Amino acid sequence: MEIFAFIGPSGTGKSYRAQVVAHEYGIEYIIDDGLLIKGSKVLAGHSAKREATKISAIKRALFTDLDHVAEVIAVLEEHRPERLLILGTSLGMVEKIADLLHLPTPANVIDIEDISSRLEINRAKRIRSQRGTHVIPAPTFEVKKSFSGYLLDPLRVFLNKRSEYGENLVAEKSVVRPTFSSLGKFFIADNVLVAIAARACSEVPGVSRVGRISLETREEGIIVSIDTTVKYGVLIPEVLRNVQVFVKEILENMTALNVLAVNAVARKVSID
Repeated sequence: MEIFAFIGPSGTGKSYRAQVVAHEYGIEYIIDDGLLIKGSKVLAGHSAKREATKISAIKRALFTDLDHVAEVIAVLEEHRPERLLILGTSLGMVEKIADLLHLPTPANVIDIEDISSRLEINRAKRIRSQRGTHVIPAPTFEVKKSFSGYLLDPLRVFLNKRSEYGENLVAEKSVVRPTFSSLGKFFIADNVLVAIAARACSEVPGVSRVGRISLETREEGIIVSIDTTVKYGVLIPEVLRNVQVFVKEILENMTALNVLAVNAVARKVSID
């Protein structure tokens, strides 16, 4: 396996450019902040950006947890990539990660200053300090599985080369505001979620009234259960399917939460 080290100080834009660098060097697999990523999929690991403090985030990124290490090693052995890009603040950090994961010493070193101008690096640092946001080189759909309820923004970067079929290649990634952000912790109260779900449900044609709404919160997202009163004469299964689709769409768009399921039940029929 050929190991590539992509290095540069924290906040200089490494994660933002990771997929572009990987594409230029023909690399399919990336290790960044505790995650093993292949193309558009997170294969293994736990993001350092989910940690409660900066110190614990650094430990996560350095693979100090044995279970974390074992998980990533197992997936690497299963996939056996020919090339792997590891991101780190220094060559020493990348070498330490490679050693912990039983990987060869990096044979190729790419510095952020080799591919980004001083202006671009300073802009990345300014955004990090002012907005407290970080980039994860994976699509928002993948990132939401482990960052449910965090502030998420999708980014799409068009790569210079085209695929063998002639289409422009696109690298998708996500901007997140992690728990240890200097801007403070972000959370959404349950009563706000209930109010959003109730309003969305009431706007579905065929729903007469919205009854009890309950939430089940899990680490990877939420499950919403809704009791409804439907109008007489409607196709109840169709109305309930529309409730499921619309409530999920509105909640995810407004809150960045990963809605795992919407359970909609017609408790009553209204003849009003």
